[in-house]
Amino acid sequence: MIPVGLSTAAVWPRPVGAAFEAAAELGYDGVEVMVWADPVSQDVRALQRLVQRSGVPVMAVHAPCLLISQRVWSPDPVERLRRSVRAAQDLGARTVVVHPPFLWQRRYAETFPDLVAGLEDESGVAIAVENMFPVRRKLGRGRSVAVTAFRPSIDPTDVGHRNYTLDLSHASAAHMDAMELAKRMGDGLTHVHLADGSGLPKDEHLVPGRGTQPCAELLESLAPSGFTGQVVLEVNTRKAKTDADRRDLLAESLLFARLHV
Repeated sequence: MIPVGLSTAAVWPRPVGAAFEAAAELGYDGVEVMVWADPVSQDVRALQRLVQRSGVPVMAVHAPCLLISQRVWSPDPVERLRRSVRAAQDLGARTVVVHPPFLWQRRYAETFPDLVAGLEDESGVAIAVENMFPVRRKLGRGRSVAVTAFRPSIDPTDVGHRNYTLDLSHASAAHMDAMELAKRMGDGLTHVHLADGSGLPKDEHLVPGRGTQPCAELLESLAPSGFTGQVVLEVNTRKAKTDADRRDLLAESLLFARLHV
């Protein structure tokens, strides 16, 4: 059975521990730890204690590659990725999720494919490179243009890696066909970030089924295709007024995933 996990980003602004609690209460198979400003997300021993306390394993580690986490662990993106792999090994996680290099990370971008492949060979951990989306640059007088912030592009299949993460919210913001992207990823599709989007040029991370993305279609295609990876709910619940409201959103998301997987 395809495991369904919960990203710790899905409980923000609540702390990492809240994701383990919600996953245990609702019946998720595990969590994906987003490494960012939350000190617990950076502390392997603290995460191990959460695993022991909740009984919920860590399925994946999301490397600190957001703009807000550019100095977490190290200002060097190579070292951040190496530490993410070590954290995954220590936590028993089989996958590290990473974004493509930013445009200004020229040296990192030049070595990125070989770095990823080498770390996979050394560790046995799958490093699943994630599809991204362009940003809108304002030109004035109400005009804007879509530009990429990533090198060489927002589509990791343009480079070619062994393992990929398909994020449906990112595909929505990029106006990419998620099903076609899954086909290009092929057997390299290792990890799915399940969330919806309405097609607006921003990263919405809606509860699946509340947008226009082929969330159900993609999930239903996984088992027949021989998918052996993981599905992780990375939904946005920050507008939830109470913890109970947030749990309802996470329960709805899990129910959607279980139904269609």
